[in-house]
Amino acid sequence: MPLRNKLKEYRAALGVNQQQFGALVGTSRQTVSQIERGDYSPSVTLALKIAKACGCAVEDIFILEETDHGTKE
Repeated sequence: MPLRNKLKEYRAALGVNQQQFGALVGTSRQTVSQIERGDYSPSVTLALKIAKACGCAVEDIFILEETDHGTKE
């Protein structure tokens, strides 16, 4: 199940770059970039720090794309 995110939009709304946001949540610019691209899924702790910094719930930023495993029609 792919994990999508809206981190770039939330970070832009805060008016900070990736380096500044990384410092805000205790991670690197590279990690912020990887999360935004969908190449890295953050730990629960980091996801909570990101949501707190953005002033929203984790679910507002991170979206779990559930695949349909139902029967074929």
